[in-house]
Amino acid sequence: MAFVSRGLLFSLATVILVLCTPYSEASGRTENNNIKSAVFRSPKFELGPGSVINKFYYDIDFPRGHISVKSFDAEVVDEAGNSVPLHETYLHHWVVARYHQRKDVKHIRKYAAGHRDFVWVRNNGMCQKYILGQYFGLGSETRGTATHIPDPFGIVIGDPAEIPEGYEEQWMVNVHAIDTRGAADRIGCTECKCDLYNVTKDEHGKPISPDYKGGLLCCYDRTQCKLTEGFKGPTRSLYLKYTVKWIDWDKFVVPVKIYILDVTDTLQTSDGSKGRNTEHDCKIEYQVESCSTAHRDGNACLNVKRTSLPLQTGGYVIYGVAHQHAGGTGSILYGQDGRVICSSIPSYGKGKEAGNEAGYIVGMSTCYPRPGSVKIIDGETLTLESNYSSSSSRGHTGVMGLFYLLVAEQLPHQHSGYSFRSSLVMNVNNVLE
Repeated sequence: MAFVSRGLLFSLATVILVLCTPYSEASGRTENNNIKSAVFRSPKFELGPGSVINKFYYDIDFPRGHISVKSFDAEVVDEAGNSVPLHETYLHHWVVARYHQRKDVKHIRKYAAGHRDFVWVRNNGMCQKYILGQYFGLGSETRGTATHIPDPFGIVIGDPAEIPEGYEEQWMVNVHAIDTRGAADRIGCTECKCDLYNVTKDEHGKPISPDYKGGLLCCYDRTQCKLTEGFKGPTRSLYLKYTVKWIDWDKFVVPVKIYILDVTDTLQTSDGSKGRNTEHDCKIEYQVESCSTAHRDGNACLNVKRTSLPLQTGGYVIYGVAHQHAGGTGSILYGQDGRVICSSIPSYGKGKEAGNEAGYIVGMSTCYPRPGSVKIIDGETLTLESNYSSSSSRGHTGVMGLFYLLVAEQLPHQHSGYSFRSSLVMNVNNVLE
């Protein structure tokens, strides 16, 4: 056996430990001293009692370069940076989208999608065209929902090879918030019930169907929800504060793909120039009817909505979480064989402080399966189930049943970085022989 000093043995053992230590299955976290973090604010928006903003802010502050995003968190704050509770300003949703813009173009319009100067870079599925194409996004549950991505996985962005010549990568945030101070029906305002907003046409001037009781069509930008008679309150300046964590890209990062599934999605068959094909039809939201006695389960009524969709390209599930509105009781994603891929359950607040607001969903449970333990095969049909409760007197309008999945096509030992780690261990073994 060759002579090796104890100091060298300790150093080599430390290197092996750092490179080979698996992430914690309980938390999905690993320590990474190379993680960078930055806190940003959206442009200011103003809200008075009962008012609504649904703003699209382009070219927002965002980490630049070829990087791997490890987490993205957001919340509404006031000018002093204080967290604003949901019972004052309800955060219906926030989404962050990626796009490429020609370098010589200075201004982008809201509906510039499809223009040659502006190219959306959507996630990997599943909805049609520009529907649910965001990279990040949540709603009222944002403060209490984990978003971190365990090492060595990450959302890789800023790759120069993916950005067309003459373009640059930029980001957009959409913030939809409703001020419910003094609301005559606070829950109704957050569920965007059309009669409370006194609207019969959508934001483009198209008549709203009488069968449509509430949802995004009725609480668009600058609409006003009904207040209790005589209520007065100040207009406030607010921001979406968002925190991004990332590492610089290197060959050891294992990329993940972002899939967003929608329980309202139905596959539509159409005749194209190349024969018959199927297209997704995601409607984003749906209505939960009030409960009849015949459907009552104990003291509550459970509305169960399901859809089954094939995932064209599979992989290993790294992270999963659902998005629901108040009244939601959880979502489950099943594999083709009936196995549970991920179950995500809401937690409801019990107080008044920000992050614990009574009656609101303040967090969603997340799934961090041990890498390699949950695999979706190419073309596997997945079934998404979204559950909501209702009462005999009241249903829910404008609810959502979305499911975010992060999927890696390779495991770390299948990735290019593994060869380095393997060769290092082999070399250490050679030294110790």
